[in-house]
Amino acid sequence: MRTRDALVAAARRIFERDGYLDARIVDIAAEAGVATGSFYTHFASKEDVFAAVLERLQGEMLHAGVGHSSDNDGNGGRKGLWRGVEDANRAYLESYRRNAPLMAAMEQAAAVDPRFVEVRLERSRVFIDRSAAAIARLQLSGLADPELDPEITARALNAMVSRLAYVTFVLGESVPFDTLVETVTRLWTNALRMPRAEPERHGL
Repeated sequence: MRTRDALVAAARRIFERDGYLDARIVDIAAEAGVATGSFYTHFASKEDVFAAVLERLQGEMLHAGVGHSSDNDGNGGRKGLWRGVEDANRAYLESYRRNAPLMAAMEQAAAVDPRFVEVRLERSRVFIDRSAAAIARLQLSGLADPELDPEITARALNAMVSRLAYVTFVLGESVPFDTLVETVTRLWTNALRMPRAEPERHGL
């Protein structure tokens, strides 16, 4: 298990450094300090070790923002609703920024291997289901546009945030982080027609 863990950690560093397409098993083994033959004791291919790397990444990214529910206003009223959306967006974007090189590698992998298309879809489904449930609860409370389809709306809003994160942190479009968070929060709340509340401003 120690060798396998070392290989997964080493593979992550190599995929982040070289990307998915240019990463080589020999480099992963060398980074882990093991013989190339030891790699094949634990993984059948580069694809298999990349899947193991993504499995660990999923745990972090899928739980980013959990606990910051957009339909829980606590004692903050409308400002609390906005804060819930803002906190969830901030947590997701911070996680994406930390993992941007690996997210770039996943884009490469999905372009050439249907296996990783499914990984991306599975990851998206978790975010969509979570957001759709929150939107539905807001609608039941009279705090979001009741005519919106929760699932389609969740798909649209999550696609917006994830693609914006990719353009910003992978492709390198320069946007101040706080402005990014505030913009996607305003777009989320405007799209849902949530009650107006002004979040703290950092330059938007």
